[in-house]
Amino acid sequence: MAFDELARKRIESTVAAYVQKRRPPAHIRPTLDIGFRITGHSVEIFEIRPAWKRPTELLEQPVAKATFVKARDVWKVLWQRADLKWHSYAPVPTVGSIEKFLELVDADPHGCFWG
Repeated sequence: MAFDELARKRIESTVAAYVQKRRPPAHIRPTLDIGFRITGHSVEIFEIRPAWKRPTELLEQPVAKATFVKARDVWKVLWQRADLKWHSYAPVPTVGSIEKFLELVDADPHGCFWG
């Protein structure tokens, strides 16, 4: 079961504010932008770029993912490795809030999210 409407709106607002802060200047956005989606109990942040040989086609490159585990009241922190699978972020596998997740992604102390 997904988030209730109130929780979803709060998470959406928090992540949207973070993404807005991280977005590049308007003149760069046609070639690089940042977006997010909420699916079920997961929040995914991704970069948006035009395809190299098909510039009218936009591609999404995953940056970070957090999945809420209701039974433990924590967010699992995930990053995508070269095998294109999501893996637990070993230095900090869980955080207590979506805000802590965003702080961790923003700091990116190990270069796993933004490179």
